[in-house]
Parts: sequence; C-alpha cells; structure tokens
Amino acid sequence: MATEVLDFEAQARTGTGKGAARQARRENLVPGIVYGGGQDPLPINIPFNKLIKALKNGRFLSQLWNLKVEGQEDVRVVCRAVQRDVVKDLPTHVDFLRLRRTSRVNLFIHVDFINEDAAPGIKKGGVLTVVRADVELNVLAGDIPEKLTVDLTGRQIGDVIHISDIELPEGTSPVITGRDFVIANISAPAGLVASDDEGEE
Repeated sequence: MATEVLDFEAQARTGTGKGAARQARRENLVPGIVYGGGQDPLPINIPFNKLIKALKNGRFLSQLWNLKVEGQEDVRVVCRAVQRDVVKDLPTHVDFLRLRRTSRVNLFIHVDFINEDAAPGIKKGGVLTVVRADVELNVLAGDIPEKLTVDLTGRQIGDVIHISDIELPEGTSPVITGRDFVIANISAPAGLVASDDEGEE
C-alpha cells in the first residue's frame, strides 16, 4: 500500500525575473519553480504561511507532495531546494522537481512496531527504545510504501533490531549503505539496571 501523498497548493506565477519575485514577496507569497519530468518549467507562487507551516513540520525536502496549481494537472513533486534570506532566515524561493512514476527518490518512511504484547522482554518490564522512527529509503515514486513494519513477537530484553531485520518492499533500499544500522532495541527497565549497578559495586 502506497504512503499518503499530501496536497500542496500553489498559484501559477505569470511574470518571471526579479521584479515578479519582489512583487510576489510584497503580496506575502514565496516564488518558486517546478521543473523536470520532461515538461517546461512552471513558475509558481506559494502562500508564505502555508510554506512556513510545512517547513516547521519537518522533512519538507524529503516528503513527496501532490502539487495542486489552478489550471494545471496535479503533479507529484519533491522539493529540491529552499533558498533563504541570509539575515532573517526566511524562505525566499523554492525549487520543486516533477516526478514520473518510474522516478526514484529518497524519502523518509515511518517505522511501525506491532505485537508488543507478544514480546516477552516488554512483558517483563523491558522498554522499547526507538532509535529511528523513520528510515530514509530510495523508492520508486509510483510505489512508495506506507510504512515499514517491525514485528516484536518473541523479542527479549537486550534484543536489538537492525535494518536487516525489516523486510523492505521490492525495489526499495536504504539510503545509508555499508552498515546494518539500529532501528530499535528492548532495554532493561530502569529499576533493574539500577539494582544491577549496585550489585556490581
């Protein structure tokens, strides 16, 4: 099942160049451009408040968006750059890349943990410590997984879950290569750790 693709609304920008960009900013809009996908570049304006909200939510540059521009067909895009004012650190221009279904892109995919009640380590008071709640994967734009699933059935205190323990969808691979990084672990409860430390002393 594909991940939910969020809508991102913008307006077509009629003028180009510095004059049109300055005019957009005066109207509380942030100019941008949509390019790639075998089509002509499309100048756009983005409402400043909507852009700021999206940026504050995090991972704006690794999220797949369904770009909606009046008079244009919806298109899947990823943000490739956000230029900022060097003094105020506010966005001044945004670049979006159009994607075809066969395009490959790096996106953060959420990790879902299931069957905690079937994990003996958690039943004994162990704590699930999530190291990576999201994993950056290289995926096909037309086949993005909704989530990664970790089954905790049978997991004991001290167990460590690595990326290699997760069955990745076909055609999907981690962006970080060359090491089997940790996703989560089941650690001993704080009281047990403290008593063990006292015993050693």
